[in-house]
Amino acid sequence: MSPGIWEIDIHNLNQYQAKIRIESQLRRADRAVYVLRIIHGYNQGTALKDMIRTQFSGHQKVKRIVPGSNPGVTELILREL
Repeated sequence: MSPGIWEIDIHNLNQYQAKIRIESQLRRADRAVYVLRIIHGYNQGTALKDMIRTQFSGHQKVKRIVPGSNPGVTELILREL
């Protein structure tokens, strides 16, 4: 994993816990971090993925939200390279 990509796993968290964890990582992310890769899984439904898209689409640090390399991953793009 690249130093500019932070990865967090929110499997087994409820929506509230996941939101708090993501917000914490966004606060900690400095200029060197350009992607926050969130592993939310997909076998248990789309609640976490949907929460990420709705809660963080307007966040001041998030430029855009893109699907990850598989259906269980969403990436928050913090800055363009």
